Amino acid sequence: LISRLSQILEAGDHLHLSCVKDAIEDRATVRYLQDCARQAGLQDHFVFIEDIGVDEAFQFADQEEYVIENLFKLYPYEDMFRESYGPILPKTNMRLIEPPWKAILSNKAMLPMLWGMFKGHPNLLPSYFEQDEDKSDLTDRYVRKPIFSREGANISIMEGAQVAEEAQGPYGVEGFVLQAYCPVPQYGEDFTVIGSWVIGDEPAGIGIREDSSKITKDLSRFVPHYICD
Repeated sequence: LISRLSQILEAGDHLHLSCVKDAIEDRATVRYLQDCARQAGLQDHFVFIEDIGVDEAFQFADQEEYVIENLFKLYPYEDMFRESYGPILPKTNMRLIEPPWKAILSNKAMLPMLWGMFKGHPNLLPSYFEQDEDKSDLTDRYVRKPIFSREGANISIMEGAQVAEEAQGPYGVEGFVLQAYCPVPQYGEDFTVIGSWVIGDEPAGIGIREDSSKITKDLSRFVPHYICD
């Protein structure tokens, strides 16, 4: 992270880092990234998302009216687009880390679109919008996912028209996609998934999560692990 920040920005550049108020875990994550930024030679500033303002020249500023040139925000792009300043985002020259194209990767509407473009590709599962009339590649067992969601919220595993398992949450108003069910590995009574990270263009780590549920959620356990050469 330190190396990558040094490549993105110049030593001495100002970097604002932000998250929403009353999110203890997010604040701890941002505090860690602040330390990395400092070690990369950057001048770091923290501001809560709710305290960021914008002027008539489309400049974003912190609570001390300091113009934000570079911003890392632990806040979803789709939520930023809904804010009153959403239409201004394309007009500002503020640099956002991570880049705006990441909004596409967090949008599950991409799944049926990819399936339509590359049907049968071995790296894809059959996926459709819920309202699609033709869902010929789905079996009776499939997964219903909100177009926007995180940490397993509002995901349902379906058996025909019946819900076999589901997770509650605040998402789903934008609609749902349906995706073929692909079982995750089970060890004993736990179902396990691996999350992987890329920093820049290099693989940089994995995290193992396990749960007695087939749906991995925000409170699913992190599994300590060690990998030897």
